[in-house]
Amino acid sequence: MSEEIKKETTVESKAPAKGTVEVKPSRNTDSKSDAPRSRGPRKPFDKDAKGKGNRRPRKNNRRDFKRENEFEEKVVNVARVTTVVKGGRRFSFSVLVVIGDKKGKVGYGHGKAGEVPDAIKKAIKDAKKNLVTVPMIDKRTIPHEIKGKFISSNILLKPAPKGKGLIASGGVRAVIELAGYKDVVTKSLGSSNKTNVVKATVEALKQLRTVEEIAKLRDISVSQVLGRG
Repeated sequence: MSEEIKKETTVESKAPAKGTVEVKPSRNTDSKSDAPRSRGPRKPFDKDAKGKGNRRPRKNNRRDFKRENEFEEKVVNVARVTTVVKGGRRFSFSVLVVIGDKKGKVGYGHGKAGEVPDAIKKAIKDAKKNLVTVPMIDKRTIPHEIKGKFISSNILLKPAPKGKGLIASGGVRAVIELAGYKDVVTKSLGSSNKTNVVKATVEALKQLRTVEEIAKLRDISVSQVLGRG
């Protein structure tokens, strides 16, 4: 009986006790020893003549959304609009923006939204649809004197000698400056409404014609237009 009891105790000692976890050897260990396997020395990172390494080229799927904005914008007027409804009052903002590339292109636009930044974005988008190309003399002034009218706003534009600068203010200055003119004398007559003044200025610029354009329309030479022929 004593020998049978000894055999049972030896068998129970070999079995793992409940609640214990068996530790298995890791895959990185060698069968002969428990030391981890060595990966060996790393390959040197050599650069070629162009400065590129021996690694695989990384795929660049990112798109470059940074685009240079060719137009400059100027906010001429910001007005808060109140709409009375059955439930009370609703407030929004109306913005007038003038854009131009200072190379002969200029336009204006309106935008209306609940916030000023959103209204400005809408106004810029609308202004890009209303761009006009205007003539320039020596990249600084207008070719001749001209008048522009919109409703009750009248604008007078005159060419100026070099170094005179822009004699203008408000919406007139914004339009002329963003169009690219540097020497122009202006005079605002009639109503001083900012929206009407901007529209009257753009209407005046639309009527400008160079000597070559007038000669082509009349089918005569440039010297005849200037009275020299």
